Amino acid sequence: MSPPASSPDSFLFNRVDGAALLCLVDGEHYPPVTRWTLDELKRAGGSIAGLVFVGGTEKVDNAMEELQDEKRQYVVYTGGGAFDETLETLEQALEEQQPDLVVDLSDEPVVGYTERFRIATRVLLHGACYAGADFWFSPPERREMLKKPGLAIIGTGKRVGKTAVSVSVARLLDAAGYDPVVVAMGRGGPPEPEVIRPDELDITLDFLVDIAEGGGHAASDYWEDAILANVPTVGCRRCGGGMAGSPVLSNVHEGAILANGMPQGFVVMEGSGPTLPPVSTDVAVVVVGAMQPLRYITGFFGEYRLRRADLAVVTMCEEPLASEEKVQAVYEGIREVRPDVDVALTVFRPEPHGDIEGRRVYVASTAHPSMRDTLCRYLEETYCCEVVDMSTSLSNRAELRRDLAGLEEADVLLTEIKAASIDVAAATARAMDCDVVFMHNRPVVTGGTVDSLDAAVLSICKKACGGETP
Repeated sequence: MSPPASSPDSFLFNRVDGAALLCLVDGEHYPPVTRWTLDELKRAGGSIAGLVFVGGTEKVDNAMEELQDEKRQYVVYTGGGAFDETLETLEQALEEQQPDLVVDLSDEPVVGYTERFRIATRVLLHGACYAGADFWFSPPERREMLKKPGLAIIGTGKRVGKTAVSVSVARLLDAAGYDPVVVAMGRGGPPEPEVIRPDELDITLDFLVDIAEGGGHAASDYWEDAILANVPTVGCRRCGGGMAGSPVLSNVHEGAILANGMPQGFVVMEGSGPTLPPVSTDVAVVVVGAMQPLRYITGFFGEYRLRRADLAVVTMCEEPLASEEKVQAVYEGIREVRPDVDVALTVFRPEPHGDIEGRRVYVASTAHPSMRDTLCRYLEETYCCEVVDMSTSLSNRAELRRDLAGLEEADVLLTEIKAASIDVAAATARAMDCDVVFMHNRPVVTGGTVDSLDAAVLSICKKACGGETP
């Protein structure tokens, strides 16, 4: 049925046909206006299962009573005055009614932008869509398709160190006997999911440079996982990312099917930036950057990502990236949203994937320039080498090419596997007969609710396996 003539915007009314609706209403609207809209939603094909009052009843004393019409055959839910109580009421309604779509008929001043994102988080976690006059949020896909236990590693943003955490997790699970395979998705992934088996390949520098020169992205996350964790990896691609974490398009489902057919016994699904793997897993780790604005971590759809996780790893918890006060605010913010989940506060420290002792080292990294002295000093003190220079421009090819003039003073290039590390940095080093050693950024716990990141990860992986260990 066509939307009512009185509604020139048919966006919402054209999409409710056949859907079970839970409607959010407020007392700022007079009951006849709300009833009028509910009737039009029904004429458009929607089935109204319930109403949730979200506030504003002080303006119209009898608003709830007037809408509690038994003939309308829907349940009316009312909460307390505080918004947190309204969210609890919404949770109850979602659980009892299992709607397809939550339609927001409320408005300012009862429900504003911040409140709507909090509502959206709860709705999406229940697998329903959340819509209003001019917006529509759908829950990110979580297809049930893995045939073995799985862990997702997701992030609250880009460049928070998610792949570094993934490498550490994969190494840990391999050492603990879980026999993992990593399914990684990235914006530079292959057109068809690609399986990398490090034990069957001689992954030399020439091998990687040849891939880059042939048009491949040899520094994509799946190569980093395979090389540094030394576990089988399935490389996938994705394009775009929605606010709640859905990719516009990906081939991750095909990658998961490949993982199902492999002999490994545990799957690590690695997200890409804030974009989530569209495959359901038993447990999840969320990686948070301490330098991110707090509102991105606990607000918007940061809360959605936190509520999907079984463990939170906060990275870069040190000056000058984040002050002690900022780290504490992030920690407290996460604990307020998820008091039931462990939080590991960490810093990254470079770990060469080869011997650099006694050598003159040039470092190529994506680290913030302010971390230069800290990282160089750590390398020299820990690995007994001399750092002759460092570039933090792996993500800027033009600047990196200028920086690499310093390679003339080095015996070895120590580089992360990121961005231009292969096609520019490693290729330049090869042309200058300079050795190349790859580098892992290892997360080191500095605080939080856990003393050991390894123990915290193994605890949730045991949960994923039904309480069993390998």
